[in-house]
Amino acid sequence: MRRTSDAGGSALKVYHLREFFVRELSVYQRLAAVGIQDVRGFAVPQLITADEELLAIEMTVVERPYILDFAGAYLDEDAPWFEDEKWEMWEADKREKFGVRWQEVRSLLSALEVYGIHVLDVNPGNVAFAD
Repeated sequence: MRRTSDAGGSALKVYHLREFFVRELSVYQRLAAVGIQDVRGFAVPQLITADEELLAIEMTVVERPYILDFAGAYLDEDAPWFEDEKWEMWEADKREKFGVRWQEVRSLLSALEVYGIHVLDVNPGNVAFAD
């Protein structure tokens, strides 16, 4: 399965806040360290380079299906743990956004959790299906 766009190339993401830069960079570094290019068939952009002074990350461009945008993700035990009521509201929101595809997305999130990556900011803009 082809992972980069036909044109090849890369995308540059520049952050306003160091916290989000560090989070996203940490996720890409973790994925690179274990050689992950896709998770459950969803392509993951590959880290090309990062500039800590400019708060910028250059990554490969990927085609559908994909998961992107890890600035709101947490590694390992750093993930915030909410009360049951807040988790229920979070899941209800995601079920509404993804409809019948929610279980696929939930499976994708669970697969990332195996690597200590907890993605909370998941929406149809950063998880795209092939169809």
